[in-house]
Amino acid sequence: MKKLHKLTILSFVGPFVATFFIALFVLLMQFLFKYIDDLVGKGLEWYVVAELLMYAVATLVPMALPLAMLVSSIMTFGNLAEKYELVAAKSAGISLLSIMKPLLIIVILISGVAFYFSNTVLPYTNLKMGSLLYDVRQQKPALSLKEGVFYNGIDGFNIRVGEKGDDNQTLKDIMIYDHTSGQGNKIVTVADSGSMKMSDDERYLLISLFDGQRYEEQDKRSNNVNTHPLIRSKFKSDLIRFDLSSFQLNRTNEDLFKDNFQMMNVDQLSTSIDSFSTVYQKRKFEFYKNLKPYYSFIKDSSFYSKVEPAKAFPLTNISKDQMRSITNSAISQTRSIKSYINASSNELSFRERSLARFKIEWHRKFTLSVACFVLFIIGAPLGAIVRKGGLGVPVIISVFFFLVYHIISISGEKFAREGVLEAYQGMWLSTFILLPIGLFLMYKASKDAALLNLDFYIGWFTKIFKLKK
Repeated sequence: MKKLHKLTILSFVGPFVATFFIALFVLLMQFLFKYIDDLVGKGLEWYVVAELLMYAVATLVPMALPLAMLVSSIMTFGNLAEKYELVAAKSAGISLLSIMKPLLIIVILISGVAFYFSNTVLPYTNLKMGSLLYDVRQQKPALSLKEGVFYNGIDGFNIRVGEKGDDNQTLKDIMIYDHTSGQGNKIVTVADSGSMKMSDDERYLLISLFDGQRYEEQDKRSNNVNTHPLIRSKFKSDLIRFDLSSFQLNRTNEDLFKDNFQMMNVDQLSTSIDSFSTVYQKRKFEFYKNLKPYYSFIKDSSFYSKVEPAKAFPLTNISKDQMRSITNSAISQTRSIKSYINASSNELSFRERSLARFKIEWHRKFTLSVACFVLFIIGAPLGAIVRKGGLGVPVIISVFFFLVYHIISISGEKFAREGVLEAYQGMWLSTFILLPIGLFLMYKASKDAALLNLDFYIGWFTKIFKLKK
């Protein structure tokens, strides 16, 4: 290996690894800000949150990898150009493409790994994270009894505590409404004091009550409206056990999420696309077949000019009752056809959107790999032109180009999802736009063009102004 190639590889690996993990960290913070309300206050174990964050990090790789590729390539060649190492190499007769050759091989290998990740690892992590995130969002908030506020988090009960001790176990002025009978507030328990604790298996909440009363309203046993049976009992101590199984994290069967397009690889997506296309075409043919008998098309446009209206529609010899019956039948049939058209149109639109989503996901498996290569083609010559290293100018330029790439990708995906563009057009739109820009920058960098030199543009405009004079 040439020393120059070794220098470029070592200059690239460090910034690439650093920017990749920095981008992952920033995107993970964005994920936490988005779902913080679903995670806080539910008493989740630390390993559940850690598992969710681990899957979230894996799903954020498709966005962090292209950004890291762009930033690291600009930083690498910006540092080489700033230290005049590119100038020394070019003065020795080595072209920019030759300097980039080892990095091109590395980028192609990274693109292959990115495709493997998108096709194999990402569907698995999407399945795990999707099912776990669904269970976490369905999880009830952790048990929290506040002073003077009715708490209805436990199924079938309303609990109010007047005062809580400093140990969070001693209670005073307790009132409990029992709704387990399904007939309203027929059982009420009040107590002067009490204490609460969890059972050993943390499945039950045990509340010990002291010096209290229980009021239980009975069903009426006579037809007398003024009769309201009531049982009142006093107790010195009592123990009520509340089932907390609904507060535990219940895991949903992951097989329920496997039919989602984000949980499939390329082969599964191809099979699903073929099945969806077959069903979609079959429903379109059935719609045409069922609707065709209600319409007739006349090829000869001169038909109405040759036939008199009375002879074409002989309705003059029928009675008013028959006319009314025919009219009502025609209106009813027209409404039936209209309802069928609307229902079929909604069904076909839904099937078309679902088919588009599967096609979009199929193309997404390849666009990640190509995006890494395209952004490297943009970043490497751009760094050589800018001639600035570090985390200043390269980061600003990288953010700008990445935003352009991300906006075009999101817009193209939305157009494909809504049926404005075909799936391949929408998903490859960013590549079609940015690849020529990268090749243009590569050409300018190989020719040492002053593309970002302000004096060059000032001189160019000065010459134009003189020619006009």
